[in-house]
Amino acid sequence: MDERTEAERSARIVNTEGLHARPCHDVVSVALEYECEFRVACRGTQVDGRGVMTLMTLGAANGDELVLWARGEGAEELVERVARLVEAGFEQSA
Repeated sequence: MDERTEAERSARIVNTEGLHARPCHDVVSVALEYECEFRVACRGTQVDGRGVMTLMTLGAANGDELVLWARGEGAEELVERVARLVEAGFEQSA
C-alpha cells in the first residue's frame, strides 16, 4: 500500500461519558497497531491520535463529532476501526 494513502471519516460520540481516559486508551491501543500518522479533531481542535493525554485535551462529549484522519500504510483500516469503536460507544468492538 502506498505510504501517501490518506483516509478521513467522521464518527459521533454516543457513550454518555464522552472521550474520557478509558475510551482514549481504547483509541490509542488501536492506533498503535499501525505505523501511519493518525489525527483526531473535534470542534476545531486537532490532536495526535496516538496519545491518551492528547486525546483527552479535546474534551469531546456525548454527541460531539470526531473527525478521524490517517495517512500511510493501513490508514483506511485504522480510520474505520476507530470509527466503529466510537460509534459502538467504545464497547471493545474494534
